[in-house]
Amino acid sequence: MRRLVWVGVGVVVTVVVIRKGRQLLEAYAPAGTAEAAAGVGRLATALAHARRDFADAVAEREAQLRHDLIGDADVDALRASRAQRTDELRQAFGRPGRHEAAPRVPADWAGPTEDPDDDGEAAFF
Repeated sequence: MRRLVWVGVGVVVTVVVIRKGRQLLEAYAPAGTAEAAAGVGRLATALAHARRDFADAVAEREAQLRHDLIGDADVDALRASRAQRTDELRQAFGRPGRHEAAPRVPADWAGPTEDPDDDGEAAFF
């Protein structure tokens, strides 16, 4: 019950502050300022509606494109079987996977800065 009383007090205080604020705005602001402020409020509301409509249209178009691309396939099932399908393709084409060991470096390779044809008799150092 106490909370309901405080909610009521909050509503009353909010209404009083808004009305007094409008009265002060009309009394001290130049002529036309209240109408300009109301116009800005209407513009903000219109932009919010346009943004919401745009987001809805984007979601609808995305769903349409996804349906056109993959049809009625279950996306979660495709994602779950992706690893298995990838491994099958790697085996078919003979390529190692990411988790497999990388090819070993030949033992006779000295490194990227060493020239295997250098005999050490160069005129420069």
